[in-house]
Parts: sequence; structure tokens; C-alpha cells
Amino acid sequence: MAEGQEWAGSPGVVVLPGGAAVRGRRLGDPVGPADFTLLLAEGPVPAWRHRRVRWPDFWVPLDRADALDALREALDRARDGERVEVACRGGTGRTGTALAALAILDGLPAAQAVPWVRAHYRPRAVETPWQRRWLRRLG
Repeated sequence: MAEGQEWAGSPGVVVLPGGAAVRGRRLGDPVGPADFTLLLAEGPVPAWRHRRVRWPDFWVPLDRADALDALREALDRARDGERVEVACRGGTGRTGTALAALAILDGLPAAQAVPWVRAHYRPRAVETPWQRRWLRRLG
């Protein structure tokens, strides 16, 4: 079994439509290591590989192309069996939006992304109308 699949069922871990597992979390949560973290906020940097996307709280990424490139990198790593996580300060809005975006990039229709991430990750994931609009435009 690939390492990324071993943590399926752990807190914050969702299984994307294609079967890859990705963990969502708050930056301050004490967690075991990942192989790669997509950071969506300023704050502590993990000891393992990571990439930061400029994404203001309650908003959408400042650079759409960079965000999509980072999301695709995270998805490719998760598909290859790496333990991939997405993290922001609160672990709900930006992280939820990124997890929903990963699901869309993995084949989920954009119209289903918000209900999907709320059912599989957190009920309040994707906090703002502009985050929902950003996801619809990915589809």
C-alpha cells in the first residue's frame, strides 16, 4: 500500500474521486509528518517539502495560474502515493476550497464540489461566495 493511502481514515484526510488521499488541516494542528504540504497562509513552515500559495484569508488565490499549478502538483503527488496535505490558518475556508478544487481537478463536476467537500471534510468548508464562484470557474 502506498504511504498516502495508509493515512486514509485519519483526521482531516479525504479521499478524492480518483482514490488519492489528501489531508486538510489548520497550520497549528499537531500532526504527523507529510511528504508535501500546500501552504495557503503565512505561518509556520513544516520540516518537510512544501509550497506556499498567496491566498488571503476569506478570499481566493492572488495568482490563479500559480494556485492551479500548485494544486496540480499536490494532486500529482497524491496520485503517486505521497502523503499530501493542504493547510491554512483555520483549516476551513481556504483549505476547504483547495480540497474542493483538487476534487474538481480529479474529475468531480464543479457543481458538486462544495457539497462534496462539506460532506467529506468539514460542514462549513468553502466559507465565502467568491470562493464558491472561484470553484465554479474551475469546471
